[in-house]
Amino acid sequence: MMRSGNPALGNNIFSGLSSSDSSNVMTIQGTVNKTFILLILAFFSASWAWANPSRVVPFIWLAAIAGFIIAMVTVFKKEWSPVTSPVYALLEGVFLGAISALFEKSYPGIVMQAVGLTFGVLFCLLAIYKSGIIKVTDNFKLGVVAATGGIALLYLVSIIAGFFGVSFSFIHEGGVLGIGFSLFVVVIASLNLVLDFDFIEKGSQRHIPKYMEWYGAFGLMVTLVWLYLEILRLLAKLQRR
Repeated sequence: MMRSGNPALGNNIFSGLSSSDSSNVMTIQGTVNKTFILLILAFFSASWAWANPSRVVPFIWLAAIAGFIIAMVTVFKKEWSPVTSPVYALLEGVFLGAISALFEKSYPGIVMQAVGLTFGVLFCLLAIYKSGIIKVTDNFKLGVVAATGGIALLYLVSIIAGFFGVSFSFIHEGGVLGIGFSLFVVVIASLNLVLDFDFIEKGSQRHIPKYMEWYGAFGLMVTLVWLYLEILRLLAKLQRR
């Protein structure tokens, strides 16, 4: 089973992809460069939303939904990723900037902690992956994929149940069970980074088209956004205690 827990980096992603031009193929360095560009775009739109929360907060879920739609378009139209990935980064930046402003208002200092922890996890796991301490075996992939799918299903059921007045308190509250759940989700989101690194490395070895650098960067952004939001939620729960 060669797939990533990240829905953007699925099982058959390499199918039918090849490039006869050896100078125009996906590379690790090219993907790193594209990831940096997406992070910069997200930072600028997040900074604008952070500075103008009164304008952005009413449209926060509109930005989130638009980002989700662009993400789905990117997943199904990978060749569009040089255009859709930057758009996704800008939209997610607006969403993250606005949601971060709301958290910061309730828990001063929480955003810098969450940002620092997110990038700390990113670089630590990259170092661990490169050192070979974590082996990306089929069983490892299967476990992370299954856990990721279970979390996504639980969140979906929670949202639907909310419309009928049913609340899964352990997802949102700051009790021991809630903190334990958030810790588990943060760990699974972090392990998805390892699968993303593995995907990017294997993609660079298969001589696939260069536009896949944008797609690889997009996939990594998807995981980083999820990881940041989960760390933010975890820190908020800890502060509520």
